[in-house]
Amino acid sequence: MANPISSDPSTLIEAARDGDRVALARLLSLVERGGDGSRAVAALAYKTPGQAYTVGITGAPGAGKSTLTDHLITLGRERGFDGGDQVAVLAIDPSSPFSGGAILGDRVRMQSHSLDDGVFIRSMATRGHLGGLAVAVPDAVRLLSAVGIPIVLVETVGVGQQEVAVASATDTTVVVVNPGWGDAIQANKAGLLEIADLFVINKADRPGARETRRDLELMLDLTELGPWRPQIVETVASTGDGVEALWVAIGEHRRHLIGGGTLDDLRRRRLTREFHQILLARVEQQIDQLMASDRFAAITAAMEGGDLDPYEAADRLLSAWGRPPTGA
Repeated sequence: MANPISSDPSTLIEAARDGDRVALARLLSLVERGGDGSRAVAALAYKTPGQAYTVGITGAPGAGKSTLTDHLITLGRERGFDGGDQVAVLAIDPSSPFSGGAILGDRVRMQSHSLDDGVFIRSMATRGHLGGLAVAVPDAVRLLSAVGIPIVLVETVGVGQQEVAVASATDTTVVVVNPGWGDAIQANKAGLLEIADLFVINKADRPGARETRRDLELMLDLTELGPWRPQIVETVASTGDGVEALWVAIGEHRRHLIGGGTLDDLRRRRLTREFHQILLARVEQQIDQLMASDRFAAITAAMEGGDLDPYEAADRLLSAWGRPPTGA
């Protein structure tokens, strides 16, 4: 086995393929930090595409996502997809404004799997990665797939725009709600209807579960859907009730995508969005460099003096960048 202490991405990735979890953790740290190391890892992973199936799990804090994920790890290990039984979990937490680190609460809830070599759990936060979580997470998933892990669960901490975007960058997206949760307007505001492949009413033993199912069914009835109508599964994660039905529903959605020939199309569209995000981040970097130049200071002074409006100023700055003005 390759030396796991090595910092060379190619050496680390070979070690990770041989099952070295320390090497895999080091590779994910490189992905999070961004820069040349992250690009090297991404290039290696992209050249060795795997076939990992990804499941996004999102919902409001306290909905029970981590407990559900813990049960799904067990089912993934027992049943897997197409014979693959290794499971990785990316628990996407908010970045600390001080350290850039991720909150480890999700990993604490999944400690029952800590001694299982077939399970890899990582709390992940954006640090220096170009494009933030929207690019760092796909890079991490691609890495996990490249080292041979067939099932990747991506759990987000909430339902903000960033979390929804990350969760939807998966093959199957599960939205977890609780009894008494919001109405159609709130769901549409969160964008959950647009991304959900499956809805889970967790804590379904509490009052209001029937009304929540009714509200979700009504929202789906009023929404223009494609060939797949999101299923609604009721669970009680604290006892494990309904989790097996959730696993079955995930498998049904997977078969729907594969059987309809849409899984590859879905992944191509995701790659296009990822590429767009990278382009935007690179352009933003170059604009920041322009804004730090003496020419930008002169343009700002002209705007402040009323000699130049912001649109013409933008055209001039872009001209200085070597590109024709857009006139937008």
